Amino acid sequence: MLIVTTDTISGKELEALGLVKGSTIQTVNAIRDIGAGLKTLIGGELKKYNDMMDNARKIATDRMQEEAARLGADAIVGVRYATSGIMQSAAEVMAYGTAVKFR
Repeated sequence: MLIVTTDTISGKELEALGLVKGSTIQTVNAIRDIGAGLKTLIGGELKKYNDMMDNARKIATDRMQEEAARLGADAIVGVRYATSGIMQSAAEVMAYGTAVKFR
């Protein structure tokens, strides 16, 4: 399935099927969180958090794509991601867009 951030796909006429979305809430384990807290004292990249967010985006995208497939979509246009903190060390990632069928 084609997934794009644009509202159109060059050379394709699109029929909108509706909004599709996928989300997940992810966290890192407590020991890694303590390590990240210490890292804030000296600075630097929080690799475990990067890994967590990469994984969360993949899960959210997969869930969005599954919802679009259930609608019979050929593609998803206008894809966006949103994140929000749920609690300390936990974040929700949502992927959303418009499922479309090629005419």
